[in-house]
Amino acid sequence: MTDEKNTQPEENKLIAERRAKLSAIRAKGPAFPNDFRPDSFALNLQDELGEKTKEELESLNRVASVAGRIMAKRGPFLVLQDVGGRIQLYIDKTHTQAEEVKTWDIGDIVGATGPVHKSGKGDLYVMIEKTQLLTKALRPLPDKWHGLSDTETRYRQRYVDLIVNDDVKRVFRTRSIVIDAIRDFLTDRDFLEVETPMMQVIPGGATAKPFVTYHNALDQQMYLRIAPELYLKRLVVGGFDKVFEINRNFRNEGLSTRHNPEFTMLEFYQAYADYRDLMDLTENMLRYVAKRALGSTQFINTVRNDAGEVTETREYDFEKPFARLSVFNSILHFNPDIKAEELQTVEGARNIAKQLGIPLKDSYGLGKVQIEIFEKTVEHRLMQPTFITEYPTEVSPLARRNDANPFVTDRFEFFVGGRELANGFSELNDAEDQAERFSKQVEDKDAGDEEAMHFDADYIAALEYGLPPTAGEGIGIDRLVMLLTDSPSIRDVVLFPHMRPQN
Repeated sequence: MTDEKNTQPEENKLIAERRAKLSAIRAKGPAFPNDFRPDSFALNLQDELGEKTKEELESLNRVASVAGRIMAKRGPFLVLQDVGGRIQLYIDKTHTQAEEVKTWDIGDIVGATGPVHKSGKGDLYVMIEKTQLLTKALRPLPDKWHGLSDTETRYRQRYVDLIVNDDVKRVFRTRSIVIDAIRDFLTDRDFLEVETPMMQVIPGGATAKPFVTYHNALDQQMYLRIAPELYLKRLVVGGFDKVFEINRNFRNEGLSTRHNPEFTMLEFYQAYADYRDLMDLTENMLRYVAKRALGSTQFINTVRNDAGEVTETREYDFEKPFARLSVFNSILHFNPDIKAEELQTVEGARNIAKQLGIPLKDSYGLGKVQIEIFEKTVEHRLMQPTFITEYPTEVSPLARRNDANPFVTDRFEFFVGGRELANGFSELNDAEDQAERFSKQVEDKDAGDEEAMHFDADYIAALEYGLPPTAGEGIGIDRLVMLLTDSPSIRDVVLFPHMRPQN
C-alpha cells in the first residue's frame, strides 16, 4: 500500500462510485439477495477435475454452482475466491448478463452456475450460464499488502488481511489443527475436557497482575481469570483424575511479540503422576501435534532483524529426545565463569547478579536471585527443545517441594527457540504447606508486588479434603502456534490482537 494520505482521496472516490452502483441496484429490487446456494468449492473441483483433459471435461458436462469474492478481472474472465481457493469464471460476450458483469468490481461477492471447462493454459473455469451479485463491496481491496508500514493495519483489519493473504489463512488453519490435535491426544488418554470460571472472586493459579471488573448484582469486585489451575485441581479433589481445559486467560501486563493481554492456554492435570510423567507426555504430545499440523516432526524457523531480513535459520526435530537440565546446572552450563559454590549462597548470587547488571530487591532470597540470573543469561539461549527442572521453592508457590532437596520443587519449564512454552510440576497437596506459601505471597503483595497471589481459603479447604498425588501443566497455545508456523509475533497467530485505539 502507498502512503495513506495520498490514497485517501482516490479511495473516497472509488467508494463513492461503488455507493452509486449500489443505489442503482437498490432501485431495481433487493440489493443483498440470499437465495443462491453453492454446491461446489474451488479446491474440491480441482481435486475432482484437475487431471482431466479439455475434451474429457466437455464430454463430462459437470455443472457446478460456486460462490465467492471477485479477486481479479481479466476481460471475460473473473477470478473467484472461496473458502478453499480460487477458480475462474467465464462469461461469453453474447450472454444476457455480460454487460451487468462488466459493472461488477473486485471485492464483490457473486454466485455463478455453469459447466466446468479447462482453458488452453490448463486452468479450470466455470462457463457462466446463470450468475448473481450477492454482496456489493463498497470499499476496494488494497492493491498491495506488504511492508512494515502495513503491519499495524493488517492486525487492525484482519478481515482484509484474510481476504488478500493466503499465508495468513494457512496460519489460522494450522492453529485450528493444533488445538484439535491436542484435544484428540488428551481425550484418547482418558482426559476429561472441562470448563472453569473466567470471572473469579480471587485470582489464582499464577503470579500475574489481573484485570479487575465489578459484578453489580453480587455487589462485589471480581477478576478476569489469570489461570484455571486452582479450579482444575478442585476437580481432581472431587474425583476427576484426569482433566484439561483449553482456556482464555487475561493478564494486565505489557505487550510484546510474545505477550498479549488475552491469550490461550492448555492446562491439564493427572492424578497419581509426577512432573517426570508429564515431561514424557509432553514430548509425545508435541510430536503428535507437529505431525498432525505439519505432516512432520521436522520444521524450520527463521530469525529476522528489525528490517524484516532473515538473519538465521533454525532447524527443529521433535522426534529427537528433548534435553533436560536443572535451573542451577543450566546457569553453570551457559556461564562457565560462574563458580557453583558462589551461586549456592545469597551473598555470592547477589554478587553475580550485580556483575551482570541485574537489579534486585532487598526482599529477594537465594532462589529468586538465581531465577533472575537464569532469565538474564540462559532463557534466550535455549534454542533446541529443553526441559529446565528444579525451580526454587521461593518462585514456585504451587509446586511440591523436592523430597531430597526442599530448596527446589519438582517443577519444569519447557523452552524452544529461546521461548518458554510450558510450565509443569508435581502439585503441592500439603494443605498446611500451601497455606504458609499463600501467606508469604500475601506478605509480598502487601509489600508492593502486584503479581503476588491472594490467599484462597476455599482452595485450602479443598486440599484439606485431600488432593491425591497429582501433576499439572500449562502450555501456551499461541506460542506453540508461533513456533510451528514460523510466526515472529504473537499478533500473527491471534485473529484479533489488542491494539491501542486509533483517533
